Amino acid sequence: MKHPRLWLALAVLIAAAAAFFFTRPAAQSPPGGRRPMPVMAAAARRGDIGVTIDGLGTVTAWNTVTVKPRVAGQLVSVVAHEGQLVKAGEVLAEIDPRPFQVLLDQADGQLLRDQALYDNAKRDLARYRGLLAEDSIASQQVDAQAALVRQMLGTVAMDRAQVANARLQLSFTRITAPISGRIGLRLVDPGNAVSTADPTGIFVITQTQPIAVVFAIPAGDLPAVLQRLRTGATLPVEAYDREDTKALATGDLSTVDNQIDVATGTVKLKAKFANPGNRLFPNQFVNARLLVETLHGATLVPTAAIQRGTPGTFVYVVNRDQTVSVRAVALGPSANAVVAVEKGLAPGERVVTDGADKLRQGEKVEVVSAAAREDLLQGPPQAKNGKGSRPGAAHGKGA
Repeated sequence: MKHPRLWLALAVLIAAAAAFFFTRPAAQSPPGGRRPMPVMAAAARRGDIGVTIDGLGTVTAWNTVTVKPRVAGQLVSVVAHEGQLVKAGEVLAEIDPRPFQVLLDQADGQLLRDQALYDNAKRDLARYRGLLAEDSIASQQVDAQAALVRQMLGTVAMDRAQVANARLQLSFTRITAPISGRIGLRLVDPGNAVSTADPTGIFVITQTQPIAVVFAIPAGDLPAVLQRLRTGATLPVEAYDREDTKALATGDLSTVDNQIDVATGTVKLKAKFANPGNRLFPNQFVNARLLVETLHGATLVPTAAIQRGTPGTFVYVVNRDQTVSVRAVALGPSANAVVAVEKGLAPGERVVTDGADKLRQGEKVEVVSAAAREDLLQGPPQAKNGKGSRPGAAHGKGA
């Protein structure tokens, strides 16, 4: 064989070409052949949803009373405790009753004295009338005695009023609760002299059952509220905590203020709550939610399905061929993570609720559960022998 070196070089080139051909990386898949995007979806449904108006409110006591003494004297005892729940008529404190008992005894004595004079004048009048019938005395004397009897009758009536007044003043030495409610901090200690002119009083009682919430709504929402009230409807109001996450109590709208605040463009509303568990406390800040009406048979979707962008408000609708379409929608009221769609969507159509951030018109999708979508987004499971672990992953406990 001629030129053995030439044949040897040719064989080496052929072997190198074969090795390159069989070991080169596979060509990437074309863009149209990528796997479908995993998403979560929910079907639009028909249901009821409430039209609500939210407003920041303040809890106020239904009634607030400053308990003041009705007579002057020394405060000898305070029966009620600070923070105690009391009922109307319950004894709270007592003023020294002895001076008022003396005045009552004096009034009783005066009444007894004048009553005796009155009785004696009546007996004399009866005798004078008998003598007049026998023509033994002049009629003028009888008339004078009759006038004296009437005079004594008036005196007795005045004495009885004095007795009643003295007894009333004595009763005022026992200071009672004018309303039912919770007692605040004590403002006067026993032993102090008190009077009706004291500005602070002894206690402040706030009525917390029922209790009120005063909140403000935009003036533009007022016509809808007034229209419902004119029909005699009862509008429910829910009170939520400051973070607007936990419902505290449910009540009813009581009244609407008679003017709009020109500085804020809002109007104040007052709601009444039974407050059986005392979860509402005076001067507490709450979020009030007024239910104006309920829409029946509305098309409802989760609020997570609503997207906003260049087309305005839209959703991704999952078609039968597992592609998505951009659909512009008109929204209605929302409540509890659900929103009503007034236009653009029909009940039964599926909309993407999670995974819409990378979608576009005509994108191929795969509707999966939440757990399955998380697994697909994380990629294939890692090898358990340590050779396939992620770069930089730590081994052992505490990695």
